[in-house]
Amino acid sequence: MADPFESYDDLDDVEDRLHAADPGERRVAVIALSHSGDPVAVGHLAGMTDDPDAGVRQQVALALGEFDGPEAAAALAKVVVDPEQAVATAAADALAELKDPASADAILPLVSHAHAFVRMAALRALKELRRKDSLKPALDALRDVDASVRVQAIGVIGFLKLEESIPALTAATSDSDPHVRRAAVSALAFSHVKPAAESITRALSDTDWMVREIAAETLGTNVNGIQAADALIKATSDEFWQVRLKAVRSLGKMKVARAVAAIGACITHTQANLRKEGAAALGEIADPAGLMFLEPIANDADPEVRKNARWAMQRILANESATGS
Repeated sequence: MADPFESYDDLDDVEDRLHAADPGERRVAVIALSHSGDPVAVGHLAGMTDDPDAGVRQQVALALGEFDGPEAAAALAKVVVDPEQAVATAAADALAELKDPASADAILPLVSHAHAFVRMAALRALKELRRKDSLKPALDALRDVDASVRVQAIGVIGFLKLEESIPALTAATSDSDPHVRRAAVSALAFSHVKPAAESITRALSDTDWMVREIAAETLGTNVNGIQAADALIKATSDEFWQVRLKAVRSLGKMKVARAVAAIGACITHTQANLRKEGAAALGEIADPAGLMFLEPIANDADPEVRKNARWAMQRILANESATGS
């Protein structure tokens, strides 16, 4: 079926339906505009952001999500402050999908809005746009009273990957809220400076197990993560198997030979995922000492564990053959 709004003239004609008395008809008109794909539709949609019907306004937010650029961003900036939560949420989701960096101009003022939801939505949207002038507002937002706002601020900072932000991210790893600490630890992964790795390492002792889990994983991607090898070895005996798993994986990536015994101790765990990761890590390290831990699980009841164990054993033996050891 042909699109009834495929031409500019048709988009002009839809104005009558946008101002129909029936809100259902107005919603249909808004949907038609979103399906048109014509940038001209954004202007029509912008004129509907103050429609008296919340359902229409929500549809407008959803329709604006089909477009990108400053004009769509400006319209969404009006809708995200809507008193109806469903409308504001639809606008926040649409803002987060914007890709044009120029869209940030309409979003930046919202970072200081009175309502935490709006501040959070603004920072969430700015993250994807990666505009350097978003750094200062994001750093300021780390002092926000709302933890969800602080988490989104860290997202902006982390995506910018600027070394000048390391002191602020390091401080955030000690935030009172565990969600903020998790975000801060993860965001430090990009840094090439040693203090960042040191902050991540300290997070292995956090009271929240998910912070410890993220720290163990992040050290495996940080350029200076090898500094924390001993701390990661200790983390292989964490009370939560999820933390052990990430520590084992990172040690395998780093090929830390002195971790073989600690990783081997995880091989007997009842959690199959941990046994599987342990086998894979021993294969990455490829130290002959790992064979004694792998042989008992070569016929493990879990097929993924068996597969990794046999691969690891083959890799160790191949490495021995190649080196003549």
